[in-house]
This record gives sequence, C-alpha cells and structure tokens, in this order.
Amino acid sequence: MKDFLKKLINIREWKQSSKTAAICIVAAVVLLIVLSIINVSESEMMDHASPQVKQMIEDEKDSSRKRLTITYNDFKVISYLSFSTSGAKALQETYVGFAGNIFQADEGFGKFAGQMVNYTYRMLGIKQNVLHGVKLTMLLTTLSILIGFVFSIFLALGKISTNKIISKICSAYVFFFRGTPLLIQLFVVYFSIPGIFGFSWRGLFDTADPEAVYKGAFIAALIAFSLNSAAYCAEIVRAAIQSIDKGQHEAAKTLGLGYGQTMTHIIIPQATRRMIPPLCNEFIMMIKDVSLVFAISLMDITTISKTIMTSEGSYLVFLPALVIYLIVTAIFTWIFGRMETRLAIYE
Repeated sequence: MKDFLKKLINIREWKQSSKTAAICIVAAVVLLIVLSIINVSESEMMDHASPQVKQMIEDEKDSSRKRLTITYNDFKVISYLSFSTSGAKALQETYVGFAGNIFQADEGFGKFAGQMVNYTYRMLGIKQNVLHGVKLTMLLTTLSILIGFVFSIFLALGKISTNKIISKICSAYVFFFRGTPLLIQLFVVYFSIPGIFGFSWRGLFDTADPEAVYKGAFIAALIAFSLNSAAYCAEIVRAAIQSIDKGQHEAAKTLGLGYGQTMTHIIIPQATRRMIPPLCNEFIMMIKDVSLVFAISLMDITTISKTIMTSEGSYLVFLPALVIYLIVTAIFTWIFGRMETRLAIYE
C-alpha cells in the first residue's frame, strides 16, 4: 500500500511539473510570435542608413565595382544590419531591429548586442547546407551514438562471452578506445589511415563538388566518434546486462530457453531501462566532444567561432558559442531527465 501511494504521488508530481513546463513553453512561443510579427523589415532598417551609405548604394547599382559590404541577418524576432567598407577611409554602420524599433549598434551595449546576433546567426549555419554549425554538431552526435550503440551491443556480449578469444578481443577493443585520447583517434582516422592505405577522404566524393573536403572530413569524424562511442557504450551495456539477477538466467534454462533466447526475451529488455540514464549522459558528453572536429576544419560551432574570431578579430564570438552549447545541452538534459523520471514511475 505504501509503495502504491508513493508511485501515485510521483505520478502527480510528474504531471504537475509537465503542466508547468508546458505553460512556460506556450508562453515563450506566444512571445516569440508577437516579437516576430512586430519586428522591423529589412527595407525599414535600410531606410535608417546614413545619407553617405544611401548614396554609395545608389552609386553601386550601376557599377560593377562593389566597395560597400552589406550584411543582413534575420532571426525573425531580432535583426542585424551592417554596412562596411575597407581602405583608408573605412566606414562601419550597424543597426539592430527589435520589438518594432531600430537601434544604432556602433558602440556600447548596442554594438555588443549586434555582434552577438551576427555571430550566433553565422554559427547556427542559417541559410547554409546541413554540414554547418549546430546542425552539423547534432547530426554528428546523433549518428555517432546510434552507430556506436549498435556496435556496443556486440562488444558487450562478446566481452561477457564464455569464448575466451572473443572476450579478449572485445576487451582489448574497449581498453584501447577508452585508454587513448579521442583527439588522437580522430587524427589517426583522418590523417594516418589514408596515408597507410593510399586514399583520401575527399576522393570518396566527386572532386568537383566544393563540399567534398567537408563531406570527407565528416565521414572520418563519424567513424572516429562512432568507434569511440562504441567502447564507452559497451561498458554501459555490459554493466546493465550483468546487473540482472543471475537467477533469471537459471529460470530461463529451466524453461528450456537457449542463451540467445534468454538474452533476447528476458535479459536485454530488462537491461535496456537500466542503460538509458548512462546512455543519455554519453550523448550529452558526445555533444561536447564533437567540438574536437575543429582540428580537421569541419565546420561545427567551435570551428565557425574560431573562423569568425580570425576574420573579425573579436574574442567575443566565443560567448554565443558557449551559450549555444549550454542551451543545446540543457534541452537534452531536460528531455532525458523527463524520460528517466517517467521510466522510474513504472518500475
């Protein structure tokens, strides 16, 4: 009776917290919709340019030589517009549009806010292909964990196998990838292996494709991260399987079930729920580990941040990068926390 009441209380608490979270999400969505509706347009921001800039825009309409660089980034709820020229008489004008107003952003807090919008826009890879910014980070993380997890099941089963040769091989694999730095593993896959076998990752794709270098680097990174993830996930799977009471193996034998049937129908279904919390942690760790792809110039959040820093000469670019990583991690931490709570309710 006491356990039943405890479960009932947990269910009510979970429903209440879910309701609160839903209200907060709806309120945030409504606010974003309102801000996007009242946000200023690009033409309205262009009208705020100085007479000098407007004259340059008119002059360049009929000229093949372009001196004025115009950058417009639209986040729907906030917009960024800048005009710049280079040379001895360099010109720089920046504006930020927010909540129906247009603010000068050439100095002070306005400049800081404008830089944050511009840097964040570029890091997110908006209006670019799938291999940019947050999209690349999430794609590489998700695929690495999925492939690594599938491989880890065989590694875990092999490690606890009664066949000593298979057990030793799987144990050696896990020891190797857990005992060496992930960055060095990435270098070996990206640089050493092509050197040994005489091929290039870029050569796997059409050399005329301007994205061939990045696609090749993505494949190399996916292989390195998947192999590394498999080693860590294998220990998670092994620990979950071995945590199931041995009496269930004996009961399965009594019922005439073989090893494969016992694992498939009895042990693994129970172990799966115990794997989820540590696998969620591994996913979150992988999100941060993926930042190592900057070493092979793959355009994730970190690499784009470094590129912007080099071109703009501003170290402020790492602030939005930090916030983006924190937001992504917080979202998945919350999702996984809800998942663990829901599973715990029905244990």
